[in-house]
Amino acid sequence: MDYKNAGVDIEAGYKSVELMKEYVQKTMRKEVLGALGGFSGAFSLESFKSMEKPTLVSGTDGVGTKLKLAFALDRHDTVGIDCVAMCVNDIACAGGEPLFFLDYIACGKNVPEKIATLVSGVAEGCVQSGAALIGGETAEMPGFYPEDEYDLAGFAVGIADEKDLITGQDVREGDTLIGIASSGVHSNGFSLIRKVFDISKESLDTHYNSLGTTLGEALLKPTKIYVNALKAVKESGIRIQACSHITGGGFYENIPRMLPDGKRAVIKKGSYPQPPIFTLLQETGGISEEMMYNTYNMGLGMVFVISHDEGIGGAMKAIEAIEEAGEQAFIVGRVENGEKGVELC
Repeated sequence: MDYKNAGVDIEAGYKSVELMKEYVQKTMRKEVLGALGGFSGAFSLESFKSMEKPTLVSGTDGVGTKLKLAFALDRHDTVGIDCVAMCVNDIACAGGEPLFFLDYIACGKNVPEKIATLVSGVAEGCVQSGAALIGGETAEMPGFYPEDEYDLAGFAVGIADEKDLITGQDVREGDTLIGIASSGVHSNGFSLIRKVFDISKESLDTHYNSLGTTLGEALLKPTKIYVNALKAVKESGIRIQACSHITGGGFYENIPRMLPDGKRAVIKKGSYPQPPIFTLLQETGGISEEMMYNTYNMGLGMVFVISHDEGIGGAMKAIEAIEEAGEQAFIVGRVENGEKGVELC
């Protein structure tokens, strides 16, 4: 008896590392110290000594049951982007710049080519966000996971000067709400989706005219990474007062998290286009509108606040900066005095 006969192939692990090296190399930053394969990743902070009060910001998350769709379609090149996005978007909405990322893959059987494809997606997310992929772990766990399944999670660290942190403490009545478009469902609410739709390859490969694509392609579309869009707003000279990454819990849970007590967000539902996947999901599942907004991003992956002192000119300047960064943005509402929460109108 040996480790391989017990279900853990050490040689496959070595091969996975070799196959992923080319993807990892694309994410490197000048601050990264050492090479891939060490026991830890090292990152120099020498470049940030000019900050008055350098502050580390971190985020960790996974992809959740969206992975079930990747298994059904045997497509593993996009969920890595989701994993990075869920972590770095949280850092960005706190005002931080993502510095580095580490991934964790647990699988029933290490198939080197599949693991390398997974990491290619992680690397793509890191490239999009400017984060270096400085380490990770692939754990082969036979008997714990089915041979053809895996879990994927990650951890990111970013940095901000303390004075640039987005805290929400200065939000006032009359401030403007700006939303940045999502690519669709992103990485939340898939337990409900799997109750509404048959998550088989045949079902996921079905083309819907309303979607302009197959159901699987619409649902697997990667989570948007908003790092560059928010950075563009900052560089335009517009200060973001508060920011919310719209993840699990939708509007009702996430938007109040950026508001101080005594302030509420009033959002106009028709102020931005809603991706058709949400209409299909709601109608097919007979889901109430309130539940949709309490579960999904409904077309806005990030919502932020700018001061009403910026006026319409400031709002348009922020939107223009976001569009130059490759994303779509809209004025979606305003801040009012009242019990902390969200009002849709």
